Amino acid sequence: MKLLVPVSLGLIIVATPAAAIETCRFIEAKAEREACYRRQEQELAAKRKPEPPITQSSESKTFDQLQQMRRDDEEVYRSMRGICRGC
Repeated sequence: MKLLVPVSLGLIIVATPAAAIETCRFIEAKAEREACYRRQEQELAAKRKPEPPITQSSESKTFDQLQQMRRDDEEVYRSMRGICRGC
């Protein structure tokens, strides 16, 4: 009984993604079935798209953002030095 619950939960988790996939082969109308296959193909293509390459402009933008964050941090540290910590 103790083993039955984890096994059944595992089966539910494994079976859930399979149920989410549209089953095109059971559609009898040829046009609808082909449309179903095209939708699946587009969904897979969207999932497989590679991440856009990092360009020089995005690298410099990130670098500028880091520099601005460091300047902001320095201002905070300077303002904290003036606070009396043991008064």
